Amino acid sequence: MASWAYRALLSSVLGLSLIASACGSSGGGSPSTSSKGTINVAGFNFAESSILANVYGGALKGAGYTVNYKLNLGSREVVEPALEKGDIDLYPGYAATELEFLNKGKGEATPDAAATVAKLNTYLEPKGLKALNPSPATDENAFAVLKSGKYGTNKTLSELVPVAPQMTLGGPPECPNRPFCQAGLQRVYGLNFKAFKPLDAGGPLTKAALDKGDIDIGLVFSSDSAYSTGKYVQLQDDKHLQNADNIVPLGRSKVLTGDATTTLNNVSTKLTTDDLIQMNKKADVDKADPDQIAATWLKDHGFKT
Repeated sequence: MASWAYRALLSSVLGLSLIASACGSSGGGSPSTSSKGTINVAGFNFAESSILANVYGGALKGAGYTVNYKLNLGSREVVEPALEKGDIDLYPGYAATELEFLNKGKGEATPDAAATVAKLNTYLEPKGLKALNPSPATDENAFAVLKSGKYGTNKTLSELVPVAPQMTLGGPPECPNRPFCQAGLQRVYGLNFKAFKPLDAGGPLTKAALDKGDIDIGLVFSSDSAYSTGKYVQLQDDKHLQNADNIVPLGRSKVLTGDATTTLNNVSTKLTTDDLIQMNKKADVDKADPDQIAATWLKDHGFKT
């Protein structure tokens, strides 16, 4: 099962009425003659999305736009239609997830980020929308081993082929039959594990099982803050099993003019998966606010706020 489907399990399907009641705040103050225009930036109802909305929105504010936020707006079933209706102007999405949402699961996403975004735009452009350049940063299915454990010296999934028959895989209950989980690991890598333990989708049960040695390898999403502890090794998907769930801004074509597009693409160029891990750690562990986390990242990467 692709990471977009796992993420959907974590995000409740909320009514469109949330648009009116969602948290809205302005990052640019009252419109003035110096403003290049107002852009309404939204996010899904999880912390990483709020951080990313503030990163992209903060860069736009620094470039002279008035920015209003609608954070924690809801699931993709709420946010994407809000973009189509013009209730919002922009949100940070996930390339493969957005494509498979719009094409109703046709399986057109690939591990190639540029190709996936190009295909995504064939669905967006007739709606007056567009996806910009994908960033190197991803939030997708990944597989981790305990660094201090028996398999902690491995760096890639391919390296597990000779030892997989000794290993227990942990993940969500549907993992054994999903093409981007155990079934995919067997098909693409030839990994035949000794056993499978049903747990959760990259959550606390999986991490606790890794810590205790109840499993040897577990599904832990690529941008999870747990990697910041140094306890886990994220194994490289060296044969490209996973589709390209790179972070990508989606917006209304009328709003994303040349200057706004340049600003957002500049952000994407500098945004990495390790950045996501560290920013998620600040939210999950340090309990910092998304706007503060984003402001620090923008400052550190040379953006005005």
